Amino acid sequence: MKILLTGTTGYIGKRLIPLLLELNHKVVCCVRDKDRVPEVIKNNENISIVEVDFLKKETLNQIPKDIDIAYYLIHSMSADTKDFEKLEKQCALNFKTAIENTNAIQVIYLSGIVNDDNLSKHLASRKEVETTLRSNIYALTTFRAGIIVGSGSASFEIIRDLVEKLPLMIVPKWVNTKSQYIAIRDVLAFLSKSIGKTELYNKSFDIFGPEVLSYKQMMLQFSEVRNFKRYIYSVPVMTPKLSSYWLYFITATSYKLAISLVDSMKVEVIGKPSDINKILGVNPMSYKEAVEKAFNMIEQNSIFSSWKDSFVSGRFNKKLSQYIEVPNFGCYKDIKKRTIIDESKTIEKIWSIGGGNGWYYGNSLWKVRGYLDKLVGGIGLRRGRTHPSKLSAGDSLDFWRVLYANKKEKRLLLYAEMKLPGEAWLEFAIINKTLYQRAVFRPNGLLGRLYWYSVWPFHGFIFNGMINKLTKV
Repeated sequence: MKILLTGTTGYIGKRLIPLLLELNHKVVCCVRDKDRVPEVIKNNENISIVEVDFLKKETLNQIPKDIDIAYYLIHSMSADTKDFEKLEKQCALNFKTAIENTNAIQVIYLSGIVNDDNLSKHLASRKEVETTLRSNIYALTTFRAGIIVGSGSASFEIIRDLVEKLPLMIVPKWVNTKSQYIAIRDVLAFLSKSIGKTELYNKSFDIFGPEVLSYKQMMLQFSEVRNFKRYIYSVPVMTPKLSSYWLYFITATSYKLAISLVDSMKVEVIGKPSDINKILGVNPMSYKEAVEKAFNMIEQNSIFSSWKDSFVSGRFNKKLSQYIEVPNFGCYKDIKKRTIIDESKTIEKIWSIGGGNGWYYGNSLWKVRGYLDKLVGGIGLRRGRTHPSKLSAGDSLDFWRVLYANKKEKRLLLYAEMKLPGEAWLEFAIINKTLYQRAVFRPNGLLGRLYWYSVWPFHGFIFNGMINKLTKV
């Protein structure tokens, strides 16, 4: 079948593509920015890519008419706009209109469990989207999932941060909220096995694991898998705002996402039983098994996608192509170059920079800069990197965003997502056995200029030391 996939570069979408290809489907990937599509997807003959923004009707004509099935995997958990519910509904409505003008017979939608009477605004929006997507032209199949547990998922990484960093936790009372999780592998199984299943048409199903657990129980079970002894005490005095700050400073989440999570964590997420497991032959795994399998992927450096690579994890919200050409006019620059002895080794070092590998020189100063950024509401260095030696356009890299990564061209370009009075780029390029390292800063007013001169003395030895380490044999 020919399948239209939205949310291609998202956490679920990236992992669903290989399964669809294994089932011999042809996949049409909808993306807002073609520059963010990984090379492995671009170069597959069974994948085609169309640039579509479902909030812009003029782009909808890019969708081919001859599709059979469509997946709706669009959702912005941490949208900071006050009218995000309206935008999500408009996005769903535009999608529906576009799909009704194709040959599609089924739309498969991944939502959240929405059985509580007092839903958070994000879960309420998910429910509204489901209503909007219903059609008389195609059949809608909705899967409502609870907390998704898997390497790189937001909930998994947040619990991991808490458990691995804090032997003793004084936590908000919402950690006692009951919830039902589901392993990412089981989510993907439900999504991929539902294609063309007529018994699922125009129906909704809650999908969840075999246990009902509180967030506290999840953290304790997580610690058991990791062989940690942890003590957790809940207190009733933390306000939602204080809880959001607590999550923000302790974990790798952004403040926007922390607010949304706290809002949602106060709501019980308990699924309604159905015969969906039997229909599709899926036997959801236990929480501990889901955590163990996630760490198996982490240990093998096989994390296919991470929420940290989503644009909502930082402050970048433009198309990458708008920033690939580094500006010259009105900018301050720090340009250094060195002759390379071993080109392949230098390239390997460049593609492994940041995250657990550090920045090769002055790492303590990089950490200080990260802490300062976090104190003023930035992202700091906490995102790290998804893979220790691979980079793709759109990936997060500490407090940078990868704009361009091409090993054949020997060029890596990063854009700063830290809080700055201006814009900053960091570029590495190898030309004729010479490494060019270029830091460019475009200031915003007087404050930006003062900032550049205040950090300029540190750039002198940090950037010098870094390029020396990159070219050292």
